[in-house]
Amino acid sequence: MSEPSPDPETTVPRSLGTYSRPSNDRLSGVEIAAIAFSVLWLAVSLVLFLRIPAEAGDGAGGPGLLTTLMTAFLPVALIWAVTILARSNRALRDESQRLHAAVDGLRQAYVAQAQKGRSSTDNPLSKRLDDIAAATTRTEATLAALAAQLAQPVADPGQLSAGPAAREEQAALELAPPAEPATPPLAAESFVRALNFPENAEDKAGFDAMRLALRDRQAAQLIQASQDVLTLLSQEGIYMDDLSPDMARPDVWRQFAHGTRGREVAALGGVHDRTALSRTASRIKQDPIFRDAAHHFLRLFDRMFADFETDASDADISALSDTRTARAFMLLGRVAGTFD
Repeated sequence: MSEPSPDPETTVPRSLGTYSRPSNDRLSGVEIAAIAFSVLWLAVSLVLFLRIPAEAGDGAGGPGLLTTLMTAFLPVALIWAVTILARSNRALRDESQRLHAAVDGLRQAYVAQAQKGRSSTDNPLSKRLDDIAAATTRTEATLAALAAQLAQPVADPGQLSAGPAAREEQAALELAPPAEPATPPLAAESFVRALNFPENAEDKAGFDAMRLALRDRQAAQLIQASQDVLTLLSQEGIYMDDLSPDMARPDVWRQFAHGTRGREVAALGGVHDRTALSRTASRIKQDPIFRDAAHHFLRLFDRMFADFETDASDADISALSDTRTARAFMLLGRVAGTFD
């Protein structure tokens, strides 16, 4: 009994590479105007300074060097102070708009979930459970039919030579499903690259690795679960690129794969960002959808890494521990107490 594998020709959505903080490096009209005015003012100040007679600085009434410098640079400093404040105000306004959009999205999702109920068929976990139950029912029916055929008495020689019609009727019973074409095993390099997700829409190597990984059932489940938690964490303003966890040694990861828990593997929870930890802990306590997605992701990662560690080298484990998926595992695992 096995779950249906993802379609090999599945097109990877371009949104998979959007887990880094959006950039805001473009120049606004205020900044361009500030640059132009600064250049113009400095040019005018330089011209005026050169036109002052050299002997004017020696007289009692001539402007001093300090006064000249303040006259030239003080307006420029004031202009750029105002410009920086305007840029900060724009960044805060954009951040506020993104937060409002995220809150509206969460509110709509919560209302939809409440209307559909806990038994909603849109829940991916419920769909997987329904598929497993249906496959179990079909398997039990097939085994029952096979047992009924084996329980029948052996036919006598006259019945064995009943003719081609009887043999064709007997051959019409198909118990085994058609064999699926075998797919080559997923390379460790492609698997690790897929767990980090594409960097952007032009990351061709990242999308190629994603397509290869989605052909593997276990890898596809983990990638889907990782995408779900990364999306939910980004709604809280938590991005894996912003985290700088302490990397554990490969032997610690191997101990975790072999079932060791507690202080021996506490180094895996290397995320020390207090803001990310507090926001994640608050969300996992208050949001049941986020809590279910996080625990589902932790179970799949635990099961995957136990299989991956068997044939992986230390370099492969180190590369996997530096992916966005592994960082999400460190963060959620520490909040959930996996490493306690």
